[in-house]
Amino acid sequence: MRILTLGCAVALCVFISGGAFAFDAAAPDDATAAPNSMKPHMTPGSEDAGARSAKSIECSQKADAENLHGKPRRHFMHECKHGA
Repeated sequence: MRILTLGCAVALCVFISGGAFAFDAAAPDDATAAPNSMKPHMTPGSEDAGARSAKSIECSQKADAENLHGKPRRHFMHECKHGA
């Protein structure tokens, strides 16, 4: 019984380590990445995550002044930025 348990443990270790090596081999190299590749959360028309428009900052300050949080703040920000 102990030999069977040992054999299963070894087989499991080999199986897990084989998957880890396959994952490393499939990872793309930085040199082969497209020069203008986008981050996964970015869309073609979106701004850089660190750059915010003056309108966005102004609307955020107004929402802070009104002490808005959560859904009311999101609604206010949308109305403020898009003027809808």
